[in-house]
Amino acid sequence: MILLSRASLLLIALYRKYAPASVRERCRYYPSCSAYSLVCIKRFGFIQGWKLAIARLKKCRPPNGGYDFPPGKKR
Repeated sequence: MILLSRASLLLIALYRKYAPASVRERCRYYPSCSAYSLVCIKRFGFIQGWKLAIARLKKCRPPNGGYDFPPGKKR
């Protein structure tokens, strides 16, 4: 599972670096969906992290938006 987690983190990092700005800057939440996914996968592991990330992506549609931090430590 560690290898899958690292591969996922690498793919998300590549998306954040190379995706067009018109796509990346349209996220309606803070932190962005890709940043949220990185935190979830690091904090909860591959399976639970992706479950949380996919749930977040499903609700990332207009008129939604606002602050939505990963579960766990409060800021």
